[in-house]
Amino acid sequence: MKQIIISLLLLFCWGSLTAQDARIISKKSEDAITLESMEMVSTLKIYNARGDERTRKITTATRTFNGVSKTMIRFIEPADVKGTTLLIYDYENKNDDMWIYMPALRKTRRIVSSEKGKYFMGSEFTNADMSKPTFDDFTYTLAGEESLNGVACWKIESECKSETLANQYGFFKRVSFIDKGKNLARQMHYYNRNGELLRTQTINNYNLLENGSYFAYFMEMKNEQNGRRSVLTIDQFQNGSSIPETHFSPAMIEQ
Repeated sequence: MKQIIISLLLLFCWGSLTAQDARIISKKSEDAITLESMEMVSTLKIYNARGDERTRKITTATRTFNGVSKTMIRFIEPADVKGTTLLIYDYENKNDDMWIYMPALRKTRRIVSSEKGKYFMGSEFTNADMSKPTFDDFTYTLAGEESLNGVACWKIESECKSETLANQYGFFKRVSFIDKGKNLARQMHYYNRNGELLRTQTINNYNLLENGSYFAYFMEMKNEQNGRRSVLTIDQFQNGSSIPETHFSPAMIEQ
C-alpha cells in the first residue's frame, strides 16, 4: 500500500510539473515575439481548393499606450477592399475590443465576441488571429517532444477554459510545436471539441530584431476542412512606430 501511495504522489507531482512547464514554455514563446510598436506592409494571398488566387495588400501599425496594445490593419489593394480597416485594442487581462470600417457602408462597427472566431476578410485567418490571445483563457499541457522539419520542438496543448471562449476563438484546442532552442512557434494545429482538425498554421522566416525579439515574415493558414489556404508574407517591416495615439481610434479609421 505504501508503494502505491508513493507512486500516486510521484504521478501527481509529475503531472503538476508538466502543466507548469507547458505554461512556462508557452509564455516564453509569447514573449519572444512581443513588440511594443511596429509598422509593416504585407501581402495576403488567398487560395481556394482549386488553387485559384486572390491577392490583397495590407498595412499594419501597432503601438502600446498605457499597457494597451493598439493595432490598425488597413487594406490598400485591390480597389474593392481598399480602405477597409480593422482596429484592435489588445488588453492584457480582458477581452479585446475590435472595430471594422467598411468604406462601402461608410460606417465603423464594433466586432462582438461571437464574431471574433469568424474568418477575416475572406481568408482562412480569423478575426481572433489578428490579435494576441489572452494567456489565461487556456489551460496548458506538455504533450511531449517532436521534430518538425528537423527542428526539435516542444508539443504544447492549449485548451479553452470554457465553451464561450471556444466559440470566441473559433477552436477548442490548439496544439503548438515550439522550437526548443528559441521558444518560437513553428506550427499550430486547431481542433474543435470533437477532436477534428480545423486548421493548420505554419510560421517561418523569423528575423531576429535589435531588441532581441523575433518577427515572422511568413505565415500560412490552411483550412483542413475545405482545402482553402491563406499565405501572409511581409514586404516591408519597421521595428517601432511614431503614429500618435489619436490615430488609433474608431473615429479616425474612417479617414
